[in-house]
Amino acid sequence: MNKQGWISFIAVLVFFEVMSFLVDGLLLGSTYESLQHLWRPDMMSLMWVFHVMMVIGAFFFVLVFSRGYEGKGIMEGVRYGFYLGVWMGVSYAYGTYAMIAIPYSLAITWFFSTLIQYILAGVIAAAIFGKKAIVARVTPT
Repeated sequence: MNKQGWISFIAVLVFFEVMSFLVDGLLLGSTYESLQHLWRPDMMSLMWVFHVMMVIGAFFFVLVFSRGYEGKGIMEGVRYGFYLGVWMGVSYAYGTYAMIAIPYSLAITWFFSTLIQYILAGVIAAAIFGKKAIVARVTPT
């Protein structure tokens, strides 16, 4: 990965960590507390796993973006983030909903927060990579 890729990786990782705090810590904290009977008894000792997942996720999010980067600007990041957000949101939210007796309201909140998070991460990556200049090729007549 080039310099823009590494800067983008760090920015997306920090963004993922902040969003995790806001969504899981503040927005859904009371919901998680009300569902304590569903979680593993040792869950708090395993929270480090989520940070490792974010590092790996941010790295591959940016790596794949950089490989397909066309330099079309912010909307390229929105499109990329939307595609991955739907994929990851459906997998995460509805996969968990199918396996664990969580309320549907939690699944739908996970889905939309994941979708929004990935769209914004795409915007961050696209902003850091920037828009490529279009060079017109002139052929002599």
